[in-house]
Amino acid sequence: MGKKVLRTREQDNKVTVYCSDNTEYDCRILVGADGAYSAVRQNMYKTLEQQGRLPSVDKEAFSIGYITVVGVSKPNNLEKYPQLADKHRAYFPLTIGDNNDSCGLVTAPDNQISWGIQIQIPEDKTKDQRFRNSEWGPESADEMLDQFRDFPCAFGGTMKEIFDATPTDLISKVFLEEKVFQTWYNGRSVLIGDACHKLLPGAGQGAMMAMMDAVVLANCIYNMEDLSDESTNAAFASYYRQRYSEAENITKTSSMLSKMMFGHKWSDRLIRKVILNFLPGWVKMKMAEETLTKTRLDPCSIRGSNSNRGSNPTRKFNPTDMYTIHRPDCATRSDTD
Repeated sequence: MGKKVLRTREQDNKVTVYCSDNTEYDCRILVGADGAYSAVRQNMYKTLEQQGRLPSVDKEAFSIGYITVVGVSKPNNLEKYPQLADKHRAYFPLTIGDNNDSCGLVTAPDNQISWGIQIQIPEDKTKDQRFRNSEWGPESADEMLDQFRDFPCAFGGTMKEIFDATPTDLISKVFLEEKVFQTWYNGRSVLIGDACHKLLPGAGQGAMMAMMDAVVLANCIYNMEDLSDESTNAAFASYYRQRYSEAENITKTSSMLSKMMFGHKWSDRLIRKVILNFLPGWVKMKMAEETLTKTRLDPCSIRGSNSNRGSNPTRKFNPTDMYTIHRPDCATRSDTD
């Protein structure tokens, strides 16, 4: 869309969004899905701070632990990288250097390799390293790439060959940050995804959490009786109750796994060694399964007609059918359970 939000204003039961190209938009509900440096959140928090209602925890900066550069190489030679020939599985090797700097690779479709390199930031230097710009900003990555050109590539050769096969427009430098904001909504504005909870990548749950936020919020809006302030606030409150604790738990899990994976401290490296070398395989599979399957969403309630809209006949679909299919462990569940 190419739009940059400058500010928002709420009045007369609507929100007006003002953009940098002098366009403005009116809406009854504004969803801030604009990333970790969300303009919607910044405007919301500015209003709350002026009213003396912004919690002090929401004024704190992100916790930064790593700087990473990511990219996707152009199609590679299968003879040089035979791992790409396997169309039924993805390979994800992680190489850790002497200074606990690391390099990860993932085989991708069309004979491409997705890669990422990470440099750890000591806890006492995170403030000095902080950039005040977009998280996926255009700052040069050349200096960081130079540090890894002689780094061994798990697929063979060195990382220099992977870097050289990657178009510059597919290379991005980013801080890996984490924070769960306490305030997710105010008035007719509400936040989802990185705008309200930014995760480290260890659990691979960042995008998943954003999608689940969107589904739950959509269901809450769908169940609104009307567009009054009371109904809007009730919908946002229901969304928050369903998602905040889960976001907090997943953020902690992602933080733990990221620190263990990259070995931020000696204790993290010790835990990693024990898990990778001594923990039985079935235990590791069980842990992974629980991480991936523990979160389930309640289905949206059914309402409206079931009239024929195509050539095939329709049948009435009861809400309990959805629970039977998606949640066999419970027949009914209220929003306040």
